[in-house]
Amino acid sequence: MSNLSLLILPGDGIGPEVMTQVERVIDWLGDQRGLKFDVSRDLVGGAAYDEHGVPLADETMAKAQEVDAVLLGAVGGPAYDNLDFSVKPERGLLRLRKEMDLFSNLRPAQCFDALSDFSSLKKEVISGLDIMIVRELTSGVYFGEPRGIQDDNEGGRVGVNTQRYTTNEIRRVARSAFELARRRSNKVCSMEKANVMESGILWREEVSWVHENEYPDVELSHMYADNGAMQLVRAPKQFDVIVTDNLFGDILSDCAAMLTGSLGMLPSASLGAPMENGRPKALYEPVHGSAPDITGQGKANPIACILSLAMALRYSFDQGEEAARIEKAVEKVLADGVRTGDLMGPDGGTPVSTSGMGDAILDALSESAKK
Repeated sequence: MSNLSLLILPGDGIGPEVMTQVERVIDWLGDQRGLKFDVSRDLVGGAAYDEHGVPLADETMAKAQEVDAVLLGAVGGPAYDNLDFSVKPERGLLRLRKEMDLFSNLRPAQCFDALSDFSSLKKEVISGLDIMIVRELTSGVYFGEPRGIQDDNEGGRVGVNTQRYTTNEIRRVARSAFELARRRSNKVCSMEKANVMESGILWREEVSWVHENEYPDVELSHMYADNGAMQLVRAPKQFDVIVTDNLFGDILSDCAAMLTGSLGMLPSASLGAPMENGRPKALYEPVHGSAPDITGQGKANPIACILSLAMALRYSFDQGEEAARIEKAVEKVLADGVRTGDLMGPDGGTPVSTSGMGDAILDALSESAKK
């Protein structure tokens, strides 16, 4: 049996710092759990621009298409703010998503008990929160045509963006949500704006078709996206899996992430169609950005990137047990009060560096392996 293949793209800013700690976990899995990876490394974002003059080289794109999964750190930084839009670091990430056809974005919002005091909501509202937002990632208003800014012939200008969805685009992301729900609490809430948007009507009809014809065992509800945003703040634990379009998913997933107290502690996965080996094309990345203000200071928290590896183990490599082991190790470390940078709770904590957090997680993993 061949090893699992993984392409690591550390990127910019704190990306290389947090990815170093992920690679330590990968080494631990190989040494202690016999889970071997064929790991390759390459450049993306500003790092790729500095080396190749583009945010993603064609050779790197080809590698991403061939491996079982891609793990990315972060892209961007102030040094690249004045570049032409076509070569900004973020274009490298968008190219990966588009050319790999990663249409299903998974954004978990899980509140660790040890971090519940960091949420702006009452502890009893978010304690134990564990929801998943499935966002359609490759269509909708971000990609629809026509688009642009033009003169309106009346001395002003008009900006145009087109919200466009097809039956196939909606059905495939709906299937992704229903499959995920079967692994969890068997409940999906679909969010759109069918009251004012034709694309919302189509979305509701097609999600319902998939439910009725393919997943009748999964509970399905529908909700307007604006009400969904309100409900996430009012009573978030009513949800398990939420499926929604590109624009609403962008907004709702950030809203849900902040319920947990920190946007920078969460992972994400972007999944595509199955390859010949049956695994979906996949890109895993932390939700946080490149954080240039703390780059090189040892304050970066690697947990989101390590949890992204856990998602890869679960969704790309069928290693749910090892994924859970990593997640429990992270939970234990946080419960023990270990914190990076200035993330101290009301009861204080044990401040560590980026590598110190890696040490703590590896210690927790080794302790769990002895049981």
